[in-house]
Amino acid sequence: MTDGNTSHSSFPPQVADEAARNVADTVRLALEHGPAQQALVVYDRRTELSRTLEAAYRRALPDGRFIDFDTVAPDDVLAAFAALAARDLVVLVQSTSFRLEAYRLRIELFKRGLKVIEHIHLSRMPGEQGLHYIASLAYDPAYYRGVGRALQQRINAAPNAVVDSGNGALLRFDSPLEGAKVNIGDYTGMNNIGGQFPIGEVFTEAQDLEAVNGTVRVFVFGDTHFLVNKPEQPITMIVENGRVTGALDSTPEFDNMLAIIREHEGEVWLRELGFGMNRAFSRDCMVNDIGTYERMCGIHLSLGAKHGQYQKPQFKRKDARYHVDVFAVTEAVYLGDQAVYRDGAWQP
Repeated sequence: MTDGNTSHSSFPPQVADEAARNVADTVRLALEHGPAQQALVVYDRRTELSRTLEAAYRRALPDGRFIDFDTVAPDDVLAAFAALAARDLVVLVQSTSFRLEAYRLRIELFKRGLKVIEHIHLSRMPGEQGLHYIASLAYDPAYYRGVGRALQQRINAAPNAVVDSGNGALLRFDSPLEGAKVNIGDYTGMNNIGGQFPIGEVFTEAQDLEAVNGTVRVFVFGDTHFLVNKPEQPITMIVENGRVTGALDSTPEFDNMLAIIREHEGEVWLRELGFGMNRAFSRDCMVNDIGTYERMCGIHLSLGAKHGQYQKPQFKRKDARYHVDVFAVTEAVYLGDQAVYRDGAWQP
């Protein structure tokens, strides 16, 4: 299903130029794609946002090959992938997510040594949200690489951390933190180049998960459909020894999410401590897709035992099923004695 006439756009005219500029910077600066490499863009035209991105990539990659996923057989797409060499670029523009039978698309492309830019679930961000999404694709190397690497260094050296959610809510990480991972458009030393866009995140978790205690005010959480759920007022989560033990001013949807995790995992662990950096998203500027909104400038946390980047002895991979993102009202963040977030921005 499309959202109307495939040639009409309700976006303001300047948005096409903004989209083209943002994806061109991503291709050139973040992915370091040059004329010596091939580029393949697989897209659909089902939504206004996907059509806008298709047009943007046609301007950014004039010599690239473009395939409309809905007009070819799956084998044709696979054959196009097979014709590429390591370091070539694949861009996936998906209103939902492309299905190629038991084919984990981005992972398989990474295995071939290909660079990947993946745009996914665009249909979840209609209308004005599409404008926020396009803005989130802007790539500022000085900000992402400078501030991102500084945050990574601060996290790695910090003896502890505190998230201040206002109204007296303090969540304390009385433990050093795991080595921080970055998603900042700098792939130096990494096996895989690219990933899901937009970018903008540095993340870690407590080395000792049981050393996390206190309260944190949650203003958005991911629901069972991977969409943003924003209660009328923030929910105050109570965390004791790394587990969520209570929720004040909760909602039936939040209680249900906690109950689902407890049913399958026994208790609700708090794991990821995510430092979102994307300035296009804030507490007041949102999109519905939780995987996109995860880059929001501020702190997000994960509930549930699942975290693929950090292995802990108390969790067996087969038993860890849930990783639910929740977003903290972020008044200030401290690493050791240093405030690294205040006044709505990172100050590393």
